[in-house]
Amino acid sequence: SRDVTSLDNGLARTPPMGWNSWNHFGCHPSEKIVKQVADLFVSTGMRDAGYEYVNLDDCVFVGRNSSGFLVPDPETFPSGIASLADYVHSKGLKFGIYSCAGTETCQGRPGLYGFEDKDAEYFASVGVDFLKVDWCHTTGMNPKDRYTTIRDALLRVNRPIFYSMCEWGLDKPWEWAMPVANSWRISMDIKDFWERIAKITDDMEHLAPYAGAGGWNDPDMLEIGNGGLSEREEIAHMSLWCL
Repeated sequence: SRDVTSLDNGLARTPPMGWNSWNHFGCHPSEKIVKQVADLFVSTGMRDAGYEYVNLDDCVFVGRNSSGFLVPDPETFPSGIASLADYVHSKGLKFGIYSCAGTETCQGRPGLYGFEDKDAEYFASVGVDFLKVDWCHTTGMNPKDRYTTIRDALLRVNRPIFYSMCEWGLDKPWEWAMPVANSWRISMDIKDFWERIAKITDDMEHLAPYAGAGGWNDPDMLEIGNGGLSEREEIAHMSLWCL
C-alpha cells in the first residue's frame, strides 16, 4: 500500500463483503427489505461465506429533531434504526448506513456538513458498523479536508465504524485516502450494463499498489441480479470484483 499507514480503527483487514440497497431498490428502502435480506444472508449461506454487511443507502432520514439528531422516515422505518440494527446483529451480521459529506445527500436528505460529531454520535448510539459517505452538495469543498473531518468525528465515538468514502474518484483518492478511510470509490457510479462495468475494470488496472489491509479501492457495488447483464456477464462481473 505504498508504505502509507492505514486508518487506525482496526477494521477492513480484508475488503468488505455484503449488500447495499441502492442498486436494486434506489430511493425506496425499508426495514422490511433489510430484515428480509438479513434472513436470506443466513438461510442461503452467504453469511457463513463471509458476506457480513447489510447496508442501507440514501432515503432513510427525513430530517432532524430539535436536538439536531437524524430522524428516520416513520413510514418505512417504523421501528427505528436502533431496532433494525439490533435485528441485523441478532443474525450475526453487521449493519450499515449512508450519509453525504455535503449539506444534503444526493436525494436531498440531511447531510453531514456541520453535524459531523452529532451524526457520528447518533450512528454509534444506534449500532451502525459501516458508514458510506457520498459527495453530493459539496460545492467549494475540498474532498481530503471534508473526509478527514468526518474521519476524526468517527474516531471520537466509542464504536469502530467502517468508513467508506464515495468521492467518485474525482480527486484521485487512492493517492491520499489510506490514512483517512477504509475504502474509497475510484470512479463514478456503476450502471447495469457491461460497457460501464468494463470501464470501471479498466480504471482499476493500475490501482492495486495503493490498497491493502485497512484501506481498499472500491469499484462500486455489484449489479448482479438486477436484469441488465447476461449470465456470462454476471459471472465475469463477479470474477473481476473478486480480484
